[in-house]
Amino acid sequence: MHVIAACGAVVMMRFAAPLLLPIVLSVMLFYMLDPVVDWLERWHVPRLLATVVVVFGLLGAVGVGGTALWPQIDSVLMKVPQGTEQLRRTFRQQRRVQGDSALERIQAAARAVDSAAAEAGTPTAKSPGVTKVEIQQPWRVSDMLWTGGLGALGILGQGVTVLFLTIFLLYEDDSFKRKLVAEMESQNSKRITVRILNDIATQIERFIWVQALTSVAVAIATWLALWWLGIAEPMVWGVLAGVLNIVPYFGPLIVTAGLAIVGYLQFGTLEMAALVAGVALAITTIEGMFLTPHLLSRAASLNHVAIFLAIAFWSWAWGVPGMLLAVPMLMVMKAVCDHVDGLKSIGKFVGQ
Repeated sequence: MHVIAACGAVVMMRFAAPLLLPIVLSVMLFYMLDPVVDWLERWHVPRLLATVVVVFGLLGAVGVGGTALWPQIDSVLMKVPQGTEQLRRTFRQQRRVQGDSALERIQAAARAVDSAAAEAGTPTAKSPGVTKVEIQQPWRVSDMLWTGGLGALGILGQGVTVLFLTIFLLYEDDSFKRKLVAEMESQNSKRITVRILNDIATQIERFIWVQALTSVAVAIATWLALWWLGIAEPMVWGVLAGVLNIVPYFGPLIVTAGLAIVGYLQFGTLEMAALVAGVALAITTIEGMFLTPHLLSRAASLNHVAIFLAIAFWSWAWGVPGMLLAVPMLMVMKAVCDHVDGLKSIGKFVGQ
């Protein structure tokens, strides 16, 4: 029965991603922005005004940053086809010099086996007087625009949902906590419940802020290092390194591989490609080994196996957004399990 319920929950999370993703993202933004709103409220700024200022301030900062960064992003996108064609020419030249590779010989052998098997098989009987007709629909630009428009509208709708849900969560703040505590029978139970909820919120907020600050540090360090090395559009790669720094193991590897290709295409030598990739990998390694452990308490540390499984599962369930949110969601689950008696064993497994 429990296995069936778990399978049902997994299926629901996979197919309900358009509904669940805005909720999860709004909760993460709530925990990130709530300390700022509380600080403004202590300075006698009305809660609603502080909420609107903080949320739209963040939105404006992202918009200004994206506008300032767009010329470099556009330049990178324009260079992708050229870089792909250059890599293809390089591989072709190497094949002409070195001859057929082992992989190509295996593929040729497989094609020969398939051809022999097809000739040995009995041909399919054809019905006399029947002609096979294949109808091909013409490709229309309007279909592509309609599909792309629907996708853009869906993303815009989810963005608006995240915006307003974050505002509502920040404005309500302690109302859900008060309603939950009001249901407790004794004063002692109320005090314990309040302490548990406060501990959970503090642990999650600290984790999310540490993730945000370390990602900003990685973005700035990568940007400056690539600028010093002379890489084109260093700010774009710095921002990408900062965003993917949220994803342990996989994020830094993706950035390192991408920068290795960029370094090779720009400078044309394997030495420079290795240098560019090595610098990017060194920055994320220093951050992961020294900066983040120093900022996080041991209570907020996560098990490496649990992190790997969480990234694999949420990437399968929700794609790229799930990959980016996997570790924060794992931390939320651990914080809750650490304070609930029946779930402490799960919290111990997830933690170090």
